[in-house]
Amino acid sequence: MMQDWASSALETARRRGASYADARVMDIRYRDISVKNGEVGTLAESESLGIGIRVIADGAWGFSSTDRLTPEGIGACAAEAVAIAKASALAKRENVSLVPEQTYVDTWQNPFLKDPFRIPVERQIDLLLAADKEMRRVKGITLAEGSMTFRRIEQLFASSTGSSIHQIKMQSGAGIVATSFAGSEIQKRSYPNSFGGQHMLSGYELVESLDLVGNAGRIAEECVALHSAAACPEGQRTIILGSSQLGLQIHESIGHPIELDRVLGMEANFAGMSFLTTDKLRKLKYASDIVNVVADARLAHGPGLGTFAYDDEGVPAQCTPIITDGLFTGYLSNRETAASIGEKRSGGTMRCESWNRLPMIRMTNISINPGTWNYDDLIADTDDAILMETNRSWSIDDRRYHFQFSTEIGWEIQGGKKTRMIKNPSYSGITTEFWNSCDAICSRDHWTLWGTPNCGKGQPQQTMGTGHGAAPARFRNVKVGIAFAK
Repeated sequence: MMQDWASSALETARRRGASYADARVMDIRYRDISVKNGEVGTLAESESLGIGIRVIADGAWGFSSTDRLTPEGIGACAAEAVAIAKASALAKRENVSLVPEQTYVDTWQNPFLKDPFRIPVERQIDLLLAADKEMRRVKGITLAEGSMTFRRIEQLFASSTGSSIHQIKMQSGAGIVATSFAGSEIQKRSYPNSFGGQHMLSGYELVESLDLVGNAGRIAEECVALHSAAACPEGQRTIILGSSQLGLQIHESIGHPIELDRVLGMEANFAGMSFLTTDKLRKLKYASDIVNVVADARLAHGPGLGTFAYDDEGVPAQCTPIITDGLFTGYLSNRETAASIGEKRSGGTMRCESWNRLPMIRMTNISINPGTWNYDDLIADTDDAILMETNRSWSIDDRRYHFQFSTEIGWEIQGGKKTRMIKNPSYSGITTEFWNSCDAICSRDHWTLWGTPNCGKGQPQQTMGTGHGAAPARFRNVKVGIAFAK
């Protein structure tokens, strides 16, 4: 059925004068569950099915979408996409040009063990309520929360050049949060990460592996203890970032600025533009020599939210070196922008949130390659530093150059040992100066591919999931301060 719909759309677009057309039929199933202080807060399940049709006519783009999946509905949608392209051509500066790509006929599904939509909702709620109860056992916890999210995305991509690609992606995520109000101060601890926990291209086995109930008491106790912890000292300090915090640092200060549409001024919504102008490619010393960052959508990299077999232009998943031994070496590109940086092929990073949205350049899995350090050895090798874990807030300018981050918890390191707890830690810096101050990265044994499910971009906004692999890392001479001071 999906193939029939797509073929009909492409044929109508061709007859109406399109020189190129592609169609995306997407069937997306959602399940969202949340609990709060012993009660169910959210229980939502829905499904969305439709087709998006993108065309080039008279040298300009046109796009239209519909959920009226009848011959008449699809025909009208394809005709409208061509009409929009022809109208846009009246104001074009130059013809759209795409770098070549081969034709593919393929099917792909990410591996998973347990379909979360076949797990009874009652069982999923009971697990969250059990974790909620464990958090509220700790005196001083004001608010206990837990959540699970599941997405099943079935998609057919078909193009006028003959590609026909069927993919199914199963995404799962879960997490818990303990919050404590005391006087005018609020402290919180999240597990396994903030902003919804951990998310991966996986089945329900991910949720089971997190052991939410087993970790609930620990994070609640840390949350309450933060009230009596020492305030973060201020000044220039050595810091060690936990892997999840480093993942967000990568997202904001590497992932967004390498989006080539931002660099070229084609997109600026929600995250601004970029300081990484094209003259910096293969010339800018982005980071220290030990830093190597890749954009990798291949399953071999891991089951991240940025993992797939083909992007939404039908381009196979790739690994693109972004930072190589500290040197800036790559952007996230698509078939339209690749030629502007001298590439003969798209980097395969076009993605869309749903059938009624245009694909755009998005992060895949933007990861820092593991280093050589054992975590305990890194701590033992460090004196007079602060270890910061689990993001609490962030701010970065619209060119992704000046930033400030705060974390939920910190620990002082003195004489090679983790000592007292620190509350409200924050750090700030300039992107390239910060990454050039990195002098140690932990090994593969300490590396995690974290999922960021809520990356916004575009107008109308599209929310996509991205992946960020990271291991704890050390940075020297960083400005440290207090966030959320009274």
